[in-house]
Formats: sequence, structure tokens, C-alpha cells
Amino acid sequence: MTTETRTDYECEATGLPAERWAEAVFKLKENDEELVLEVSVEKSGVIVGILAGEVAWKGTLEGFKKLLKGELK
Repeated sequence: MTTETRTDYECEATGLPAERWAEAVFKLKENDEELVLEVSVEKSGVIVGILAGEVAWKGTLEGFKKLLKGELK
């Protein structure tokens, strides 16, 4: 697996290697919170985790897609 990060300042980091997991952490100045997105490749499949302040969700990639479609609560 490789990761990429892009910003509106035309900054880009690509091809960052990861064997099992990677995460992106966004530090929000407005409310001093973090928004974290983690992707983990396990033998059982891909696991996605999202943390927004005190609220978190973790599940399979298929479950994440269902969450985005509004099919999961």
C-alpha cells in the first residue's frame, strides 16, 4: 500500500510506503480538535477508522461505503 497527501497550497507527498496501516491526521485550529482517518490492511480485509474529536467509527471498507451511502447508522 502507498499513501498520498495533497493540499490546496499545491503541496503533495506521494508514494509514502506502508505495509499494514497508514493514517492521516488533520489538526483543526478552529476548535483545537483532530480529524483522523486510518486505513489498516489485515488478513481479514481492509479496516477503516475515523475519529472526529470525541466521535469515532471503525469497521470494514464495505461498512464504510455503506456508512457514506447512509445505509449504516
